[in-house]
Amino acid sequence: MVRIAGVEIPNEKRVLFALPKIYGVGRSWAKKICEVLNIDPMKKTKELTMEEIGKIEKYIDENLKIEGDLKREIQANIRRLIDIQCYRGWRHSRKLPVWGQRTRTNARTRKGPRKTVGSGKRKVSKK
Repeated sequence: MVRIAGVEIPNEKRVLFALPKIYGVGRSWAKKICEVLNIDPMKKTKELTMEEIGKIEKYIDENLKIEGDLKREIQANIRRLIDIQCYRGWRHSRKLPVWGQRTRTNARTRKGPRKTVGSGKRKVSKK
């Protein structure tokens, strides 16, 4: 397996589809990397030479934030929103959807499984 930026890239995939395995590199960035470095995007990763792998790694290091650095930056941005107590930060802190989705019926991914709530009255059993 080829290692680029500390991530193992699958050998059997084409470069265009293998590079997005790196967090922070999507399909469009993978295409742009191939164009800039004159690498055939349909070439399988096991066919890459050490020189091409080095070029890809150097380009990614110089031009992109990836993996841990990107995750830290995203967390810092969310922490800043929470600290300044803006609406989006308030939604993040309460684990609710941030981008205006409805919450009355959906939002199960953020809110978790449903919690059944009774009416508050206990039924009296007849003897």
